[in-house]
Amino acid sequence: MTAKLPNTDIVIAGGGLAGLCLAVAIKDALGTGATVAVVDPALAAPPAEDGRASAFAAAACRMFRTLGAWEQVEPEAQPILDMVVTDSRTMDPVRPVFLTFAGEVAPGEPFAWMAPNAVVTRALRARAEALGVTLTATGVDGFTAGAAATTARLTDGGSLTARLLVACDGGRSRLRDMAGIRTVGWDYGQSGIVCTVAHEYEHHGRAEEHFLPAGPFAILPLKGNRSSIVWTEETERAKRLCALPKALFLDELESRFGHRLGVIEVVDKPAAYPLGLKVARDFVAPRLALVGDAAHVIHPIAGQGINMGFRDVAALAECIAEAMRLGLDPGAPDVLARYQRWRRFDTALMGATTDGLNRLFSNGSAPLRAIRDLGLGLVDRMPALKGFFVRQAAGITGDVPRLLRGEAL
Repeated sequence: MTAKLPNTDIVIAGGGLAGLCLAVAIKDALGTGATVAVVDPALAAPPAEDGRASAFAAAACRMFRTLGAWEQVEPEAQPILDMVVTDSRTMDPVRPVFLTFAGEVAPGEPFAWMAPNAVVTRALRARAEALGVTLTATGVDGFTAGAAATTARLTDGGSLTARLLVACDGGRSRLRDMAGIRTVGWDYGQSGIVCTVAHEYEHHGRAEEHFLPAGPFAILPLKGNRSSIVWTEETERAKRLCALPKALFLDELESRFGHRLGVIEVVDKPAAYPLGLKVARDFVAPRLALVGDAAHVIHPIAGQGINMGFRDVAALAECIAEAMRLGLDPGAPDVLARYQRWRRFDTALMGATTDGLNRLFSNGSAPLRAIRDLGLGLVDRMPALKGFFVRQAAGITGDVPRLLRGEAL
């Protein structure tokens, strides 16, 4: 049985992208002025090479650069240079383009980069270790919040006392449930099929989003002649598709992917992930803060899920750094209240936006299709409005935390 570990300032439960990035941000800002521990059983092994990749918005990439992690990621990251949006049925012989986006928020700065999750996780782990973050391969089994500190009970029998516990333990957060924080949301009855394909021709950094009756079908460029697929289907159908023999799955994929990039090949095993909307009613509790999927899960239709988590990271790190520099308690109610005020409205707005887009586009209604296609066409003819949407996707609008502007804390 592990003995009680030394006290620390911040304990982060969850060693995924959000948890590691938060640890790096706090230590980079405060150095020896703060002790930070990340606890997660997954830290016992290298990051899983499962083929999953994400679109990291320009704001998140600015933060990675500021924190010293981008140099390791960039060689394996693919900039998204432009994007096209179509609206059609699966068997339509032609998919007219209704909306196009240029991919730069500033000269030489793409609005997003695609990178394998494992690559970014490795870079953040390495940076955390270099900064002196304690990485412990165990989990948090429970906690008791007191007036001045919280004690986290670990799954290996040990315990850890901290001034603040941060839940980065995913959409099914046990810590959120233990704190009695309720959520609002619903299941969409859809799942996102994720896989990687290799193709004959170059993608030239182009991302494509095809709105089909079952939901969006996204083709996102990766380094080399490869692309990441995020394919929305009704949940039971998604399960059946993933269980198909490789040749039959490829036939279904080709009918949606098209032939613009030549011959394609699926290079990893497709996996389906249930989709829904879930937003915590509170982002904080005594001595506890929720970050990332523990605070909110949204539909991937706008590609903002993981980037909302990085906005949480940047906001909470800024609140903690400013408090601790003044000698204040990072887990005090006023510090946590500031974080919650900062993130709740943005989260609610993005949740409502993605929910509305999914309901508008994930159906075969002919009248709705005519209305949405008219709307897409009008947006395509308004450069100022398109520019706003690009900046929104890049994460550089609104009350942006300093790290996401590329400024050190």
